[in-house]
Amino acid sequence: MKRKASYRLMVTRREMLYVHDEFDHSLMLVEMEGEPIEYQAGVAGDFVARRSVTYHDRTKGSGKMEGYATTIFQDGAICSKFEGHRDGATKLTKGTWKVYKGMGKLSSITGSGEFTVKSGEKDREYILDITGDYEL
Repeated sequence: MKRKASYRLMVTRREMLYVHDEFDHSLMLVEMEGEPIEYQAGVAGDFVARRSVTYHDRTKGSGKMEGYATTIFQDGAICSKFEGHRDGATKLTKGTWKVYKGMGKLSSITGSGEFTVKSGEKDREYILDITGDYEL
């Protein structure tokens, strides 16, 4: 089953370290919480919460990122891993995600897809657009 959703993500914590091996090389650990902007309820019911932790390795604003997210619904939850790359010029992060565990009504779920993250209108706000295929 193909699915598409958009979430508003807010940074709840960010830690940054400059590496000092080359100009403007930094590492970040970022925690975010999210809420749906565009979302269609599925077999597990309404959205409850989304939380993620990501690791960023950037030089001059560009670089890889990877992390984990848990999305909780009324009758189940999905745990996913994602990997991507941020382009410092466009400030877009694009990548792939994959479900590694489902719980409740989603215990047998498998799935993967693509995502794009862009800056929101507010400080510490980001917009996540995801697409993918799921099977229950």
